Amino acid sequence: MGRYSVKKLPYDILTSTAKNVAALRKELGWTQQDLANKSGVSYGSIKRFERLNKISFESLLKIAEALNRLDEFEKLLLPKNDQRLKELFK
Repeated sequence: MGRYSVKKLPYDILTSTAKNVAALRKELGWTQQDLANKSGVSYGSIKRFERLNKISFESLLKIAEALNRLDEFEKLLLPKNDQRLKELFK
């Protein structure tokens, strides 16, 4: 729940995403430096993301790729009647 709203706010989503990334990283037994090396995102950016919830979208995508979760981003924000999905299921 958002700080001033019943709905989640962007900050809330960033916070939970940062926590999820840290949990996934730890499940793999990776340090922040390991994730930096595997993703191509600087150690400082990884550290800042996990501590302060701040990261560029491009860096977040690189992290998702390193964690084998990039395909989940591609499913976000699809139009309801996405033509590509119709083509897939012909």
